[in-house]
Amino acid sequence: MLLYQDLLTGDELLSDSFPYNEIENGMLWEAEGKWVVQGAIDVDIGANPSAEGADEDEGVDDQAVKVVDIVDTFRLQEQPPFDKKQFITYMKRYIKLLTPKLDEEKQELFKKYIPEAAKFLISKINDLQFFVGEGMHDDGTMVFAYYKEGATDPTFIYIAYGLKEVKC
Repeated sequence: MLLYQDLLTGDELLSDSFPYNEIENGMLWEAEGKWVVQGAIDVDIGANPSAEGADEDEGVDDQAVKVVDIVDTFRLQEQPPFDKKQFITYMKRYIKLLTPKLDEEKQELFKKYIPEAAKFLISKINDLQFFVGEGMHDDGTMVFAYYKEGATDPTFIYIAYGLKEVKC
């Protein structure tokens, strides 16, 4: 199994269990999330609790909740939304922090293509949800989510060069 960790913080953000597509010259990855139900599942084992003098709901926790699989699996923490100015400030700082961590070849590609990737994200700024890893580092890689037109499940966007592949 492959995990993808934040290159700056080490937080786990994605795995190969969630296939992704490269977009914007490979600068961004898109992975499809899914809403899933977590919690108690009523399983009929053939017992009749009322015949044994117990209440029907005894011992059953009906606290089932809907969660997005990627958010739940990697314990992503939602952040307040950014406006365009805040996003540009974040990207400038992020690029400054990430660039020295990349090898020379990747640095050149990153500098060449990240402006277009940032413009793509800015074009969706009002539709994006913002997430950080479990450690909630404010200088780490941000994960973005949005709903494609007509979709009921969110699509997550990752800055590819901000991820480090780790084999488990």
